[in-house]
Amino acid sequence: MEGARTIAFLGPKASYTHQAALNAFSGNNFHLEPLIAIEDVFQAVQSGHANRGVVPFENSTNGSVVQTLDLFADLQKRNPDIVVCGEAYVGVRHCLLGHVRKPTVPASTSSAVIEANDDLSPISSGRATPTLMMPDPLQPKTQPLTNIKHVKKLYSHPQAWGQCKTFLSAYLKGAERQDVSSTSRAAELVASDESGTSAAISSEIAARVHGLDILAQGIEDRPDNTTRFLIIMRRTSPDSRQGEMRDIPQIPDRPYDQDDGMDTHKSLVSFTVDHEDAGALTRALAVFQAHGLNLTSFNSRPSGIAPWNYIFFVEFKGRRCVGEEGAVNAALRDLDEVARGRRWLGSWESNLDRR
Repeated sequence: MEGARTIAFLGPKASYTHQAALNAFSGNNFHLEPLIAIEDVFQAVQSGHANRGVVPFENSTNGSVVQTLDLFADLQKRNPDIVVCGEAYVGVRHCLLGHVRKPTVPASTSSAVIEANDDLSPISSGRATPTLMMPDPLQPKTQPLTNIKHVKKLYSHPQAWGQCKTFLSAYLKGAERQDVSSTSRAAELVASDESGTSAAISSEIAARVHGLDILAQGIEDRPDNTTRFLIIMRRTSPDSRQGEMRDIPQIPDRPYDQDDGMDTHKSLVSFTVDHEDAGALTRALAVFQAHGLNLTSFNSRPSGIAPWNYIFFVEFKGRRCVGEEGAVNAALRDLDEVARGRRWLGSWESNLDRR
């Protein structure tokens, strides 16, 4: 589309990331481009092929997406200019997608044989068996819409397994699990599986796109299951506060004089510390408290420097002000005194209350 801004997202189409991209970028001014892996989205933005990228960051049930954190850690220095400029939330209602097994019982078959046939036997209760270790196991809040005994292999994004533990434990405990790049890719693979014995954890939209049957709906453990996506851009200035692409009004990416956005914005930084220095991490985190910055997320990933050394990611309320004023600027100066390798990863407007 001539003149349209390119928005890269983790595809294929019908993924939850696609839904997040549609929520953040609507209208004819944007060309949404699905890519195979989260790393591809980072590279598309870093290279300038895409003006923005949309990637999954964390799920309310299953925690952070480690692939995204590792790309922000950027141990190979492939994405030095990537910063966050926005976020989007998508409620996740997982479905089990596959092919309904059609019964193939001859008309002359007796009723006793029919009852013994796996394809025609009633759906199991799905109640987990109590054990000494778990005398009161959780029970799934939904059951399959049809018999799923024929399902031998499951595909999905790694995050989905932890979001649907109870259902999977009750109904598909013995099925093989295969990690793939996205839930929509899982649906794609199942649609092409001629054996009909595989299924995907994916969305209702993916079922329509790929012509799959919905074997079960709402299989996530919690009804408030939500994934947060970050919108990334490439900074063109040595100071990421300056931003660029200001003709995209949906994503404010520049600071305001003397407005630290404590109630409206979030920021993200990464750093490491001397792991041999007792209390080094405590001193680094105390910087945020000293300047009244409320932490909203804290994560760690291997640093690549030495075994059992970590890069820390701190997200907090507020944003940098123009110049040297403001609590965030002051905190970053103090952080540089007690931490190593500090990297500014951007500020953006919080959308938590707009879900």
